[in-house]
Amino acid sequence: GLAVFGVCSLVLDVLKIGKSVSLAHCGSSIQIVYPVFQGLFVVLQTYFLWISCQNCVQTHMNLTRCGLMLTLSTNLAIWMAAVTDESLHQTPSGNSGNSSGGHRIARAGGGSGDCACNTPVCDTFQTGYYYLYPFNIEYCLFASALSYVMWKNVGRVMSQHSHHHVHHSICPNRLFVGIIFGVGVLVAGLGVFIVYEIEVPEEKSKLRALEMFYIFSIVALSLMSIISLAGSIIFRFDKRDSDSHKNPTRSLDVGLLIIAALGKYCIAYFSIIAIVATSPGSLIDHLNLVYSLLMIVQHTLQNFFIIEGLHREPFSDGRSERHPSVASVEEDEVYTNPAVTVPQGTHSVAQHGYELDSNCNGIVAHSNQKNTRAVWRRKALKEISLFLLISNIIFWIMPAFGARPQFDNELEMNFYGESMWIAVVNIGLPFGIFYRMHAVASLLEVYVIS
Repeated sequence: GLAVFGVCSLVLDVLKIGKSVSLAHCGSSIQIVYPVFQGLFVVLQTYFLWISCQNCVQTHMNLTRCGLMLTLSTNLAIWMAAVTDESLHQTPSGNSGNSSGGHRIARAGGGSGDCACNTPVCDTFQTGYYYLYPFNIEYCLFASALSYVMWKNVGRVMSQHSHHHVHHSICPNRLFVGIIFGVGVLVAGLGVFIVYEIEVPEEKSKLRALEMFYIFSIVALSLMSIISLAGSIIFRFDKRDSDSHKNPTRSLDVGLLIIAALGKYCIAYFSIIAIVATSPGSLIDHLNLVYSLLMIVQHTLQNFFIIEGLHREPFSDGRSERHPSVASVEEDEVYTNPAVTVPQGTHSVAQHGYELDSNCNGIVAHSNQKNTRAVWRRKALKEISLFLLISNIIFWIMPAFGARPQFDNELEMNFYGESMWIAVVNIGLPFGIFYRMHAVASLLEVYVIS
């Protein structure tokens, strides 16, 4: 993830340089120098994190902690600058009540006075790098998270438990339901998003686009909530032990999930207050109310599912535990327990839960029913993880690339006032966008563990 977002950040820097060169006659030279240094920083940092992120440094620990904290702070500063710049270009323009919700600053616009883009090439550069801002924002947050984990691991002595390496496959072999439904939600969401971006600027079709957006979101969030609840119930019946060992990465994942979800909680909470206080009767407002309530429910249930999954021990491979014919616990019990005898036939042995193998060389546990339940739980958890993973991608794409129903729906703007509502959205939305991407990474971890 860090490498992919890093490449997109480099493309963003190239486009920024192109725009600054186009405006060199009226702009500052620092606008050319800054993206050059940022691109160099991205390359060096990505290489450093790639080769060092799994190290637990034991020498020069104070110097290492200082350097990692400086790296983390730099990434957070770049993230805040990128979020501010992106928010300015998504904020409604115009102060009148009739236009506050329907017009946003054009992505290709920008600039002021005599230093605005006035050539097609400059407009192309500027439009391109505004679409790449979400990737740069995610890169900074990914790098900050990795730097924090490395900082926590400085001086850490790994326990014997932490040294075992279990290789898991992420290939979704024989998994269809989660992929099919997840891809269905993703494709439908992309279609809704494209239509939304086309029709919302037109006053005549804006209400229809908002209705379509809310209906899709309500259906998708309802499915995700039900699936998350089902997964949490499966975890309650799961016999796997909880992994209670100290793990800075897992602690960070859980903390980021909870903190990032507060952004969407905040926006949904203020929307619910505005809708209930004004008691509107239009369909759009009723859909907005249901959408806001489901947003809170879905984030809560999904967090429960992910946190439960991250704290479980990985599924063990039953074949590696059952195939040895002499060393199994069940065999020792048969040979040492006088209550379990092996007569001439195998039927009476099977009644005690054991049976001889085909060559009469060993005794194998007769637990097909138990193993079948474990296999079905494992498959169900994988299907649920895949569905939620893919569904979270579309809920990252839509707000990250410009869907702002909070501004296009005028109720909250009129109730709170333009300045306050813009502040609420611009503070909460970046956390909500990060939540979706971090949820994708965490769900991939739950899928692998399952």
